[in-house]
Amino acid sequence: MSTAAPRRVVVVGNGIAGLTAADTLREAGFDGELTLVGDEPRPAYSRPALSKALLLDGDDLSSHTLPPTSHWARELLGVRATGLDPNRRLVALDDGTVLPYDGVVLATGSRARRLSELPDEVTLRSLDDALALRRRLAGRPSVLVVGGGPLGMEIASGCLAAGCRVTLVSRGGPLTARLGPHLARVLTATARERGLTVVETGPARVEGQPGDARVALGDGTVLRADVLITAIGDVPNTEWLGGTGLVVNGAVPVDARGLARPGVAAVGDLAALPTPRGPRRVPLWSSAVDQAKVAARALLHGDDAPPLSFQPYFWTEQFGRTLKAVGELPVEGEPEYVDGGPDGPALMTWRQGNGGTTAVALDCRVPVPRLRRMTRTAA
Repeated sequence: MSTAAPRRVVVVGNGIAGLTAADTLREAGFDGELTLVGDEPRPAYSRPALSKALLLDGDDLSSHTLPPTSHWARELLGVRATGLDPNRRLVALDDGTVLPYDGVVLATGSRARRLSELPDEVTLRSLDDALALRRRLAGRPSVLVVGGGPLGMEIASGCLAAGCRVTLVSRGGPLTARLGPHLARVLTATARERGLTVVETGPARVEGQPGDARVALGDGTVLRADVLITAIGDVPNTEWLGGTGLVVNGAVPVDARGLARPGVAAVGDLAALPTPRGPRRVPLWSSAVDQAKVAARALLHGDDAPPLSFQPYFWTEQFGRTLKAVGELPVEGEPEYVDGGPDGPALMTWRQGNGGTTAVALDCRVPVPRLRRMTRTAA
């Protein structure tokens, strides 16, 4: 059923999820009072670029910039939300401001998970983080990266491109948990050929003291480097929602339209989407965009808005290689080659156990719409 159209909407979070929600509200006809709150004192930017082009040894510092917005909202930047009262429909900010709303979008994202509180442990989450790391890499220090997921591998790739000696510590094979064994083997082999030292281990920990941080492995090995970077996942920023009843297991569960309850949408890294395996976060750039478009329309039109029809899209650039994937990951077994083969650029598909299909383009220019069509055709 339809809901009364809101006249005041507050979007809390100025990342791609919040930005997309604000733009979509205007595109969908919302002409009321729109306020956008962001804890960073700058416009939204592309987070994926931080671990890719921005770290490369070059003069281009524009890879993270986004096109101009179209939401003509009142922007409150450099302030943080500290509380939400969903009954009185109020958002509290750390500067004492209280914002009333008819509809609210929760889009405060996540922060880097850490292994210690030592200042030597570097994480890469914000533009400031990326620029600070870029400056340090100019001196070509030795680098130790903890974390064998896509982010850790992209960071290691950027550090190698900057001329650094890089060691990556991975719990098991790098990228295997995210991509599956075949794709992980291909990308890790290239990384080693490019000069990356890979240490496969069990759990690692960061220990020591300021100025002398080190990584201790389970077998007693201790690793040190001039720069220590961890990339071991993220933590949703939900603390400000304490007492609202909206947070379950550290995330905000939403329905198929991105609503946590009437008038409250949650999108991006803090939202848990309904899946056959229960509520799950999907902390991907493309997921945040798709969620925000659906949830913004649901705020305006309720059940009359279309539900989310999400098709996962993942991409990475590392060690001179580019991979795009549409469909569920990881993939098991060997691929079916649509174009190319094991020794060169390839367009591949995998049949999934649930009847779905995953399409992957490795080092070939295949537009994402074609990959999406391939998953539908082969399913």
